[in-house]
Amino acid sequence: MKRSEVQNAQQRALKFLEKAGIVLNKRERSNIEVADFGLNDLENIGLELVVYENNDRYCAKELILFPGQTCPEHRHPPLSADNPGKMETFRCRWGKAYLYVEGVPTAAPKARVADTYKEYLTVWHEIPLNPGDQYTISADTLHWFQAGPEGAIVSEFSSTSDDTSDIFTDPRIKRIPEIEENEER
Repeated sequence: MKRSEVQNAQQRALKFLEKAGIVLNKRERSNIEVADFGLNDLENIGLELVVYENNDRYCAKELILFPGQTCPEHRHPPLSADNPGKMETFRCRWGKAYLYVEGVPTAAPKARVADTYKEYLTVWHEIPLNPGDQYTISADTLHWFQAGPEGAIVSEFSSTSDDTSDIFTDPRIKRIPEIEENEER
């Protein structure tokens, strides 16, 4: 992903946060993470994140999704005998999101996914999240989510986040963004 793409996505994410009335401080505004998961298809597979706090006990984030943008299927595995993995609660703050978890598949899911990604989605039990709705996911549970047609902002409250330990169904995924500098003209 090029530095200019990251900057454009950060500015776009700020506009979504402003629409939702979510105020960020200067440090948060300058540290919006843009994750394209190494697939270079940010409009379809990606996520923008603001991490408020991530310490050895808990984590709080805003997840910003552009219209139709999907966070790919993954799980948060046990990290040790004392740590069963990340448990998280998603609360929709703005827009609409569709969360998919293990369970009985939904007959007519709302998510629209390109065939190139669909083969890596194995859970199809749909949980629609409108503003004020929330859902808690147990540790080591497969899940993925997609924004509705306006996009979505979802607050995440969880145990400590260790993104490097996440296990994605799609083996092409790289959780930590690789950013290339733009070529000078």
